[in-house]
Amino acid sequence: QVRLVESGGGLVQAGGVLRLSCVVSSGIIVGINQMGWYRQAPGKQRELLATISRSDSIYYADSVKGRFTISRDNANKNMVYLQMNNVKPEDTAVYYCNWRNQGGSDSWGQGTQVTVSS
Repeated sequence: QVRLVESGGGLVQAGGVLRLSCVVSSGIIVGINQMGWYRQAPGKQRELLATISRSDSIYYADSVKGRFTISRDNANKNMVYLQMNNVKPEDTAVYYCNWRNQGGSDSWGQGTQVTVSS
């Protein structure tokens, strides 16, 4: 288990941009690990948005493909970003960072609220 710290959430108008950050702040880390972003809107299940693998292969859910970009920090490989462009009101949710170790165990951040106004 590691501790993840997310930042960058807030209130943004539809069509605007936002960038979320997530860093592993403590814990035992061996090598580079898969990281990803999920979100959960009120009354809905947590939804996978994007992942970046140990080899930097990237996956996007259809709901964010072409609008959101996941990237890994060049200096700190246990830090990732989610660039959110052309946001929509339906993007309103709590966004969670995920870290998965090489054994498949997951750690989660505390979540950051993103609210998109129309």
